[in-house]
Amino acid sequence: MQIRQFPVGPFQMNAYIIHDPKSMECILIDPGDEIETLDKYIIENGLKPQAIFNTHGHIDHVRFASIAQKKYEIPFYMNKEDIPLLENLKRQGAMYGIETAEPPTVTNFLNDGEFYSVGSHSFSVMHAPGHSPGSVCFLFEKDVIVGDVLFYDSIGRTDLYMGSYDVLLDSIKTKLLPLADDINVYSGHGPVTTIGRERAHNPFLVGL
Repeated sequence: MQIRQFPVGPFQMNAYIIHDPKSMECILIDPGDEIETLDKYIIENGLKPQAIFNTHGHIDHVRFASIAQKKYEIPFYMNKEDIPLLENLKRQGAMYGIETAEPPTVTNFLNDGEFYSVGSHSFSVMHAPGHSPGSVCFLFEKDVIVGDVLFYDSIGRTDLYMGSYDVLLDSIKTKLLPLADDINVYSGHGPVTTIGRERAHNPFLVGL
C-alpha cells in the first residue's frame, strides 16, 4: 500500500492518495484543494479512483472536493455529524474571504468500527469527535490518518463549530493512544509522526 501526502491550498492542508500497487485502485482522503495536482499524480501513475473519504467537514478539507467527486464519478464518505459544516460551506468560505465550490454530495455515512478497503488493503473507521462533531480517523495496518485530531506536538483546534477540548482529549485517549507506538500518524497539517512519539513528547497528552 502506498500513501502519498499533498499539502494543498491556502491552509496547507494534507490531502492523501492511497493506492494498492497491484490493482492500482486508489482512494482520496480529504481532497480539499488543488484538484489538478492530485489529478496529475493519478494520471501519471495510472491510478483508478474508487472513492473519497473525508476526515471531517471543515473548509480546508472540503473546499473543492466536489470537483474531484464529479471528475471521477465516485462516492463521497463522511460522518453524518459534520453535515451542518457541508451545508454551510459557502459561509465558511465567507468567514475566510475565499471562494468555494458547491459542497460534495455525501453518498455514504461513515460509522465507528466500519471496515472498508482499497484494493487488497483494509482499514477501519474510528469516530473521534472534538475538533468537529463528525471527525473520524482511518486505521490501516501500520498507519492511521487522523485529520485534525492529532498533530506533531499538538492537537486540533476546539474553538470552531461544536468543538470541545475535553471531548477531543477523550477521543485521543480512547481511540489513538491504545494503538502501538510504531503506528505512523498522518495528520491534516504538518509532518508525519508516530503514536509513540506523541505519547512521549506531545505536551497536550501529558497525563492521558
